[in-house]
Amino acid sequence: MEFTFTEEQELLKDAANSFLEEFSSSTKIREAMESDQGFDPLVWKKIATDLGWLALLIPEKYDGLGLTWIELVALLEQMGKHLFCSPFHSTICLGVSSLLEAGNEEQKSKYLPQIARGDLLITLACVEKEGNWDSEGIKTTFKKEGQNYYLNGNKKYVPYGHSSQFIVIAARKEGSQGEEDLSLFLVNAMEPNITINKLVTMDQTKPQAELTLDNLKLNESHLLGEEGKGWEALSRIRTLGALGIAADQVGGAQKCLDMTCKYVLEREQFNRKIGSFQSIKHRLADMMVLVESAKSSVYYASCIAADNNEELIEAVSIAKSYCSEAYFKCAADSIQLHGGVGFTWEFDIHLYFKRAKSSEISFGDPRIHKEKIANILGI
Repeated sequence: MEFTFTEEQELLKDAANSFLEEFSSSTKIREAMESDQGFDPLVWKKIATDLGWLALLIPEKYDGLGLTWIELVALLEQMGKHLFCSPFHSTICLGVSSLLEAGNEEQKSKYLPQIARGDLLITLACVEKEGNWDSEGIKTTFKKEGQNYYLNGNKKYVPYGHSSQFIVIAARKEGSQGEEDLSLFLVNAMEPNITINKLVTMDQTKPQAELTLDNLKLNESHLLGEEGKGWEALSRIRTLGALGIAADQVGGAQKCLDMTCKYVLEREQFNRKIGSFQSIKHRLADMMVLVESAKSSVYYASCIAADNNEELIEAVSIAKSYCSEAYFKCAADSIQLHGGVGFTWEFDIHLYFKRAKSSEISFGDPRIHKEKIANILGI
């Protein structure tokens, strides 16, 4: 496959890069990290009303732009490059995908226009304390009494769970196992019997929360899709979520390379720029190979997602496993080439290192995705 961005897609990337250079600067990143919400609401509103980013994946009939995952990946790459602190991934890659994959017409018409305007934050709660990403990892249960559902359980590592107004919760029918009888529920975060606590995390650029459900009472209007048939939709939603993370990782890896190239051309040892040393050049060349290969895997997966191709799971698992390893290696090498100052607060590279580690685990680490690939290939 020969992949090139169209003129419109290149304009989107350039506009995003210019915007994020101003609104996701080193100072802005730190301000967002220290805030209660974990992002700047004014910037969030600006990307909705001025730039239309929140409408990108939403169909035109719901006040969206009706674009594809190719444009979304291009945008997410720039966000990762600038370490943009926002609930964009959780709201668009997870929330919008949940509504598009499992929502009925009434739910789509009600919520998607609000998301496009920047008035609604939505996230996905599917991982629990074991951190297991397969169907057995979902322990939260529901029981049905009449027309009502009662949910009990605990969800962890919910991206922007403390800031989102709505949360898509995966739960299984009491007594069920595996992929059977799993359902998705769209829940208002202000419902009684939900306790939400912001977690203390290593990567402060992407805050997470813990949810405790204590006999949470819902009705059939909260169901996303058909009762007991939620695993197929959830599997696809999480696959698309992993693709979004991989795009973010590509941008971060590229920025690590860029920052390191700039630094080694400034720092001197033995009256020479350290970038002139052959060993440094080799390290940078290795980083560049990782970055370019990661880009290829993500761009290919975005084309598969845009075409709704059956190869999606395989393509995304290849991208996520490779990009996770590439980003972490680039971030780690960048810190080494910066020397001791690389992990100090004044240098941004340590923030990328933390993002690299947190995103490596998010939506499945390389081991999980390599096992998926092996199963698909029958190895």
